[in-house]
Amino acid sequence: MDLMETIMGRRSVRSFAPDPVPEEKLQKVLQAVQWAPSWANTQCWEVIVVKEQGTKTELVETLSSNNPAREAILQAPLTLIVIAIEGKAGFKKGEARTDKGDWYMFDCGLAMQNLCLAAHAEGLGTVIVGSFDAAKAAVVLQVPQGKVVVALTPLGFPEKVPAPPKRKEIEEFVYYKQYGRR
Repeated sequence: MDLMETIMGRRSVRSFAPDPVPEEKLQKVLQAVQWAPSWANTQCWEVIVVKEQGTKTELVETLSSNNPAREAILQAPLTLIVIAIEGKAGFKKGEARTDKGDWYMFDCGLAMQNLCLAAHAEGLGTVIVGSFDAAKAAVVLQVPQGKVVVALTPLGFPEKVPAPPKRKEIEEFVYYKQYGRR
């Protein structure tokens, strides 16, 4: 699968087959995280791999009752949790170098995108879950202070792949020279 095919073919999967994820495929997905770009190569992420149904059930309780990812987390054989290390990305010698504060959300977003694209290339499905109580998830996962639960995704073989969503035309979001100039 070439890169554009992978990018355009990836979907948010919320229905998973019970088949286990082979270790080689999981390692390829984790290697994609390893090679994600980051601010000054700080690599401010860590990943927790959850296989245990009990822990997944506890994680589901950190999502709102109407979050469609609840069932996906329970169905998928694995859930991956991306953790940020605070105070690394966007800092030099302990001083913030960006007016946006800690840069970890951007870097963890890059890592998560790599994760999702690699998963799709391996025939696996994901859905990025961001709407949850991160503090409660940190308690469930025993995440120490100075680290933040950023996102999670179920990981497994898709049972159902949704149709592609409508995308904006390029002309709708690209400007030239300055904002508003098409």
